[in-house]
Amino acid sequence: MISLLHEILNTIRRNKMRTFLTGFAVAWGIFMLIVLLGSGNGLKNGFTSNFGDRLMNVVQVSSWRTNIPYAGFQSGRRVYLDDRDVKLTSDEFDRYINFVIGNVNLGSKNISNGAEYLSSSMSGVSPNRIIVDGSKIEQGNGRFINDLDIREKRKVIVISQRAKEILFKNETAIGKNVNVSGIIYTVVGVYYMENRQDVTTSYIPISTAQIIYNRGINLSNFAFTLNENIYDKETSAEFMNNYRKRIAQVHQVAPEDENAIWYWNRFENYLEMANISKYINIAVWIIGIFTLLSGIVGVSNIMLITVRERTREFGIRKSIGASPWSILKLVIVESIFITTIFGYIGLVCGVGITEFAAQFFTPSAGRDSFNAFLNPTVDINVAVQATLLLIIAGTVAGFFPALKAVKIKTIEALNNK
Repeated sequence: MISLLHEILNTIRRNKMRTFLTGFAVAWGIFMLIVLLGSGNGLKNGFTSNFGDRLMNVVQVSSWRTNIPYAGFQSGRRVYLDDRDVKLTSDEFDRYINFVIGNVNLGSKNISNGAEYLSSSMSGVSPNRIIVDGSKIEQGNGRFINDLDIREKRKVIVISQRAKEILFKNETAIGKNVNVSGIIYTVVGVYYMENRQDVTTSYIPISTAQIIYNRGINLSNFAFTLNENIYDKETSAEFMNNYRKRIAQVHQVAPEDENAIWYWNRFENYLEMANISKYINIAVWIIGIFTLLSGIVGVSNIMLITVRERTREFGIRKSIGASPWSILKLVIVESIFITTIFGYIGLVCGVGITEFAAQFFTPSAGRDSFNAFLNPTVDINVAVQATLLLIIAGTVAGFFPALKAVKIKTIEALNNK
């Protein structure tokens, strides 16, 4: 093997420019493949980060005024969602739904602790709200609203990390009281949301909100999570069509009246974006592979030229007893050597560029932030696949020229000038 490599290196030294140009084509092909894959991952990561840790299988239901006259009612009628809609959803559609959460928006409230205060939006929520939103509570920072809070209609509140920093500075907030527009609540938890450090929304039990703020059984909106029985866009669409009809029947509105009752299906949005991401990834691989193939074709052509130039040499080798396999091996190994060395250079450069670019694309912070491009790097599995692709490509690129070399007849080769 050492002698074989020595011979290959001697051949490369005799044809430096040709080898460089051939290798550059391969290096450029794998470089572009890695950069394109990194860019595709950047788009995918940016899209995924916008959902954060929030559940993807969520449908939110809200209401306003009717746009379409229906069942004897004129348009413009105000539609109110309430606790009965939550119960109907849980009871009649339990096959498709994990849990339902109600929500009462209370608008902006002034929250104070002594001389410190801030204006914060506040909502009455169900316990599972924290799961849907992807909020987190670190150990030592209390808890979220629980079922006992709901049943006993407790005056407890969960504030954000940002609100805690404003109201309590470096002190602990758990167990302390805050004044919310004249009503005293006890802080039971401090939550945070990744990449949204400026959030100040506060949460109280939904039952407490309905009583204290005279909302009766009315809700601002409610949401539910779909289970594994909703596994694709078609099934989701069929379920939503049946669900719309049922809720519309209860509220006596036209099922197609999206202004009266409208739905935000996060799962369908996620599937659409996931499909776009999948198609982008497929397109990137196709473009990248064809770019790489152009370099591989160049290697194959150069090896064909090499075989033609070394026809006499191969004839002499065969005349002194060289086996066809030794000649086949010589050409193939030389092709693999050139492809792998230059391909690895392109691979390293491509990974280096994507890692360098990743430093400039960090998650945006803020409530309304949107990341279109994030962390355009290539994972180790893709790098390994690219390396294997190089070795296979090098073998294929050298096989046909090697086969041509093996088929050279000794007499014709010796007579070749």
